[in-house]
Amino acid sequence: MFEKFRLQDALVKYKQNFVSNQWGNEKYKWEAVKFFQDNWNVNATNFAAMLTLSLSKTYNLLASMNNFPARMIEKFAEISPEEVRAMFIALFDEGKDVVTRITDFKDQSSILLEKYGNGAGQHYQYENAVSTYLWLRYPDKYYIYKYGEIKTVADELGSDYRFKKGAYADNLRNFYSFYDELCAEIKKDEELVSLLKSRLTGDCYPDPEYRTLTIDVGFYISRYFSQKESVATDDWFPTDYTPNISVDKWVELLNDPNVFTTGSLEIMKRMKDYGGQATCTQLSIKYGETKNFYNSGSSALARRIAEKTGCPVMDRDEENSRWWPILYVGRNAGKDESGSYIWKLRDELSAALDKVDLSQVELYVAAAPGEEEHGYWWLNANPKIWSFSEIAVGEVQSYTLYNDNGNKRRIFQNFLDAKAGDMIIGYESNPVKQIVAIGKVSAEQDGEKIYFEKIEGLSSPIDYQTLKSCSELERMEYFSNPQGSLFKLTKGEYDFIVDMIRDENPLVQEEKSEKYDKADFLNEVYMTESRYDMLLSVLKNKKNIILQGAPGVGKTFAAKRLAYSMIGEKDENRIEFVQFHQNYSYEDFMMGYKPVNDGFELKYGIFYRFCQKAANQPDKDFFFIIDEINRGNMSKIFGELLMLIECDYRGTKATLAYNGLSFAVPKNLYIIGMMNTADRSLAMIDYALRRRFSFFEIEPGFDSEGFVKYQNGLNNETFNTLIERVKELNKEIALDKSLGKGFCIGHSYFCGQAICTDEWMNSIIDYDILPMLSEYWFDDSGKLQRWENILRGVFQ
Repeated sequence: MFEKFRLQDALVKYKQNFVSNQWGNEKYKWEAVKFFQDNWNVNATNFAAMLTLSLSKTYNLLASMNNFPARMIEKFAEISPEEVRAMFIALFDEGKDVVTRITDFKDQSSILLEKYGNGAGQHYQYENAVSTYLWLRYPDKYYIYKYGEIKTVADELGSDYRFKKGAYADNLRNFYSFYDELCAEIKKDEELVSLLKSRLTGDCYPDPEYRTLTIDVGFYISRYFSQKESVATDDWFPTDYTPNISVDKWVELLNDPNVFTTGSLEIMKRMKDYGGQATCTQLSIKYGETKNFYNSGSSALARRIAEKTGCPVMDRDEENSRWWPILYVGRNAGKDESGSYIWKLRDELSAALDKVDLSQVELYVAAAPGEEEHGYWWLNANPKIWSFSEIAVGEVQSYTLYNDNGNKRRIFQNFLDAKAGDMIIGYESNPVKQIVAIGKVSAEQDGEKIYFEKIEGLSSPIDYQTLKSCSELERMEYFSNPQGSLFKLTKGEYDFIVDMIRDENPLVQEEKSEKYDKADFLNEVYMTESRYDMLLSVLKNKKNIILQGAPGVGKTFAAKRLAYSMIGEKDENRIEFVQFHQNYSYEDFMMGYKPVNDGFELKYGIFYRFCQKAANQPDKDFFFIIDEINRGNMSKIFGELLMLIECDYRGTKATLAYNGLSFAVPKNLYIIGMMNTADRSLAMIDYALRRRFSFFEIEPGFDSEGFVKYQNGLNNETFNTLIERVKELNKEIALDKSLGKGFCIGHSYFCGQAICTDEWMNSIIDYDILPMLSEYWFDDSGKLQRWENILRGVFQ
């Protein structure tokens, strides 16, 4: 939703400028689409040349001073045309979710940069460029996304859609929904539609759905119509209207409960307390209630005043716009102000409020009946003295009311006012400058100290600059005077900050999971009970284990079910799964700077976030599973974690170089790696990492109780014979000096069937077993031929 009267005001100016200026400068957008449509052919023999030609009319849409998406994708297409062709085919596949397609295109671009970038720092294939490709291909459906532009349009039109830096998926979904609504309104403007049609020529895309027109209107609003860059603080509207109500008359009205109801007086007191001017958003965040409470409440109050006094009313089409000028003058919000429009109390009304006793009127919204009353606080931690990150979840920390010199802490009253149960935002000051935790006051001050408990550590901390850029928080006590330790938050400010936290650190809803125990493990994983007991014991003692074995022994299958059996249920929320590869890095695993819009932001990796998740629930076990662990560069990926993952160093804090925060691998987190012993192409695992893991051999489970039960259930003599031959084959592989038991054939090739057929068994021999044996005995054709005859002979 957005304020349609604001769009109408913008369209009036857009149409005034359309012929004289706008069309001449922006016609190329319609021409670019037409040219792309005429030349695009994804099956072109020379794909790179076709792509370069198709994009040649896009000009600054895909090229600016320091941003070269067109040139970069064209370069990739010259080097590897089939890879880029496949990327565009996937991007234009309308059968898949658009956000997923855009994300995949970005990810593939990162792979191309790694392979063919020749030292280039970026690939430039971000949301703006990729959405442009989509618009060029499907101009009747898509728009061009540009974060700064879209955010400005949303703010200017008072949209309910929110756009936050770094929230890529939500931003894209909100963008498409917002512009669909915008387009629907633009279509209704018959004058604008006629203007466009009168200017379209044969080299322009006809724009039947007016998507490109919507793009241009958005561009105009953000660049020219928006007054956020230049509006003067005294440029208030209206200048030619006044209700002609004196200060004395306002005092009389303020004392009339039929005119100024309790809610009306609350609005007036809050406007006055905020400085006499504010947006509805700012009032809502600071004092509580919804934005509509202030918007509708002001309009209703103005109507009552007009009925009571007979004062003149503005003649305007929009109903709400007729009433609020009785109370306020207004202007567009500046770039650092939340909301789209600021109201300022009329001078006479402001003076009257100074003469009226409002002491009994609530400044802040009280807790609802039955709702527990809480205070809300911002607590600063100086990491040079102490750190939220060093406190475990559930741990209680004390904070003195007096400093080392015996002087009272700044804003001493806050320490006296804080009560048990009050909620705390945990912030670490310079050099960290991030919100890193949520806590609560566990016990109020005893004359010397106040006590608080950490209830959650954040896997993705919130930066100071992100908070500072939110005009909704501009009146927060900490931002008004940051000198001190404990600062008061209003409920609205606390809720706003928590919303920001949850965008980056969503809570996981606990769901009832299926129970899982040792018996379930042994029934599904074909391992003897004694081997399972040993495996469990090793993992509990070492906390880090690598399951190694030949292909087909079920390492990945066993790892997840081992975690289930220790958890006691199939709880996916307590298991994380990754697969290492040659390009996997510390920045992916822990943290690193990644390009965002026009700069870089510190992004937290999967292991860092999972450790924080585990630390927030210290009474539960968590499992981090790494497939193909020996395919990655261990030292490069683990960095300083080589020490922290050791069993004896679990819970030990180390300061991380990237963010300066203390970090520890929690004691309730287990790491399970998997390693294929039959892949000759892989280097041996790093010795520094090797001594931090126990290695457990997963062997073929043909003789396990579970497999025998499965085999008997199939009741197939051919299958029984085949298994006997494979067991004999494994004995020969184990005795082979060039191979060994790590190359044996695993049982999982033969699992998962309810009905056993010759066709299925033959396919295993032809497409799994024999190709593997040809790799094993590439230099011994006689042995290979002998075993091919033996295995095929089972079916004759």
